[in-house]
Amino acid sequence: MKKFVFVGLFLCLGLLVTHAETTRPNILFIAVDDLNDWVSPLGGHPQAKTPNFDRLAAMGVTFTNAHCQSVLCNPSRTSVLTGMRPTSTGIYGLSPFLRDTPQLAHLKTLPEHMRELGYRTLMAGKIFHGGYGRKAGEQDWDEVGPGVSGAPFPAKKLVNTPSPMKAVDWGVFPHKDEDKDDYKVASWAAEKLATMPSDQPFFLSAGFFLPHVPCFVTQKWMDLYPEETLMLPEVIEGDRADTPRASWWLHWKLPEPRLKFLKEKNEWKNLVRSYLASISFMDAQLGRVLDALEKSPHAKNTIIVLWSDHGWHLGEKDITGKNTLWEPSTRVPLMFAGPGSATGTKCAESVELLDIFPTLCELTGLPLPKQLEGHSLVPQLKDATTAREWPAISNHNPGNNTVRDKDWRYIQYVDGSEELYDMKNDPNEFKNLASDSKYVAEITRLKKWIPEKQAPHAPKSKDRILEYRDGVPIWEGKPIHPKDLIPGIEAPE
Repeated sequence: MKKFVFVGLFLCLGLLVTHAETTRPNILFIAVDDLNDWVSPLGGHPQAKTPNFDRLAAMGVTFTNAHCQSVLCNPSRTSVLTGMRPTSTGIYGLSPFLRDTPQLAHLKTLPEHMRELGYRTLMAGKIFHGGYGRKAGEQDWDEVGPGVSGAPFPAKKLVNTPSPMKAVDWGVFPHKDEDKDDYKVASWAAEKLATMPSDQPFFLSAGFFLPHVPCFVTQKWMDLYPEETLMLPEVIEGDRADTPRASWWLHWKLPEPRLKFLKEKNEWKNLVRSYLASISFMDAQLGRVLDALEKSPHAKNTIIVLWSDHGWHLGEKDITGKNTLWEPSTRVPLMFAGPGSATGTKCAESVELLDIFPTLCELTGLPLPKQLEGHSLVPQLKDATTAREWPAISNHNPGNNTVRDKDWRYIQYVDGSEELYDMKNDPNEFKNLASDSKYVAEITRLKKWIPEKQAPHAPKSKDRILEYRDGVPIWEGKPIHPKDLIPGIEAPE
């Protein structure tokens, strides 16, 4: 009799585990490349037309003060997917790939963790950086869909920028929206949502390329932003005069053009229009995915999380591109919807992309890997007014970090130089207050959050790597001479 009772209990336990797996919420994990706060729920650009971002905002919680952990694709995405800071992993540049770094081989990625605990994992587009992590059947993914790039491309560059790089380009040329990779990723995601069985929870990730350069659009998207009424980012003459020399090092001789070039060649409006139009096109693809989810049997049991790996300058601080520790580079969309989330609310607390991993674990009832350095956002998903203890910390190469809380941004560079901005009264970061003795207490309070130990560059690191040796900045292996020029900007003496 005891034997039969034991067998019965064992079978019941197995049924309970199976039931738990099939009733756990699914996850729709949406990543967007190089998207700053120029979406209507965040108000970064007052003319942004993003109805599907608005739609998602109405479905859940929008974090209006969310920040990336790195202002470059590979380290940012590595941070999101491992739940660890670049200062812990040592991955600061466009390489190496996490899986090619032996000392990091033990780390669990978010999809790997989900997969091991019963989720079916699928991806298309850009989730890891570039072509990294696109092998099905190994650690992360059960199924891999189409990749993304800026294709299709015109026969030759539309804008003759100072860099010959093909990706540094923008504008209108005739092609079909259906031929764009982001459209194909949305179609793939929609098909999977329509056909996914309900007997196993899924982690479905879709990574969109636009508005990453090249920002190529068809005329109908550009027409959403007429040139004659277009609003350009607010800039002031000599904005970089009160920033330390080290701020130049982070954006040293990169291919993205300076504001000086855009003004001289009459390309500033064209770039801003192309970026906004690319966002609107991507927003339409988001809408197609949301439509498919609503029509599917998974609509009520799917958590949606949308995030961008980092922001992008469009003239602010005299530059375009990323690679800075200012607001246009670090502030990103972060939105949750579905089970466990309130609807139609906004949270102004400072949060990090690092928080995605522990949040999804708590929402799905899965254990947290020990490596995680973020903090669950579930309290804020339930009540957006819930205070957070932690600020957001962003990094670009060892020794260069920024701390952002609700009202302040503090930056410390590898040479010890500093910046401080009152974000409540100076949201454009026009006035660096670091040298004003009145703000010593604020600096002291914020500085304590910078990680004391910052890992050196992981082996095989390259591309946009900054080091500091014996007081000399080294950019990609070559010393930076103080009197060198960045095209369009003269570095301070």
